[in-house]
Amino acid sequence: MTYYCAIKKEGDEYIAQFPDMTNIVTCGFSYEEALAMAKEALDGCMEADISQGNAIPPPVCKDGCPVTVAPHIALSLRLRELRGERSQTDIARKMGLSYQSYQRLENPRKANPTVKTLERIARGVYGRELRISL
Repeated sequence: MTYYCAIKKEGDEYIAQFPDMTNIVTCGFSYEEALAMAKEALDGCMEADISQGNAIPPPVCKDGCPVTVAPHIALSLRLRELRGERSQTDIARKMGLSYQSYQRLENPRKANPTVKTLERIARGVYGRELRISL
């Protein structure tokens, strides 16, 4: 998952903003530093928003510098997307997990699933094969 960042020079600083994530603005003293700060801000903000149950706007803007979301955050978002309107309790029951165990999988601050757990989710709940591309 990739969001695009607009970086512009203002005085001695470079200001970085995400058109799709209007709550994120950061800066750096160089273009590279502003880009690194933008990555950190994007991951931190998304992690906090997901943990609090806030909606995350999908990436739409394609102008600027691409910034890839950390894998653990993208996984949490993808699990929520796949779950759709089904409850976490419903999915947990299908997997033979407690509600709290499944809930942790959708929380990027707490999730650390094994590949076997991801395979179980893909096959057992969604009827899909787990595909990993590096």
